Amino acid sequence: MTEHPDTPDVDPYLRSAAREIEAHAANSGWDQPARLFALVPTSDLLSREPGLATALGVAEAEAGSLTPVEQETPADHPLEETLEGIMWPAEVFGCAAVVERLVLPPSADAEMPEDHEAAQEYAASHPDRQEVRIVAAATRDGAAYCTLRMRAHDDDQSVLEGVDLVPGLLELLHGTLTQ
Repeated sequence: MTEHPDTPDVDPYLRSAAREIEAHAANSGWDQPARLFALVPTSDLLSREPGLATALGVAEAEAGSLTPVEQETPADHPLEETLEGIMWPAEVFGCAAVVERLVLPPSADAEMPEDHEAAQEYAASHPDRQEVRIVAAATRDGAAYCTLRMRAHDDDQSVLEGVDLVPGLLELLHGTLTQ
């Protein structure tokens, strides 16, 4: 499922930012709360914060590159609900979210309870469940990129990548960027 980085539909700078966020999340380990990042053009960030450029030893940024800036999110509120109320300022070119979820095989759908809490319990106890960490990133110009790491295959070479791995989450992220 990994797409070649030179595929025309892949924004290389968004891909780079998503992979950077995925590596950062992987360093934190599993069982982490959801995280949210603003994606800011690196050149804009360095021009507004010249001390940052000096501290990082960066003379100038490659045109189009993006820097993830982690945002605080309410710990007691599901990220999906938080995203429904966010509108980013114009300086933010994109955003990314990191979430951990349980994934079930399609065969489990037939027995999935309709009640939300019962469905969560069903998923948590299902013998074929997979724990995954998802990074979904989107930009104002409509680009998207995702990474997906399975807990059962927790190594950098097994991270899946693509432009549309989690369409629902990408739709929520794009919604935060639309005025």
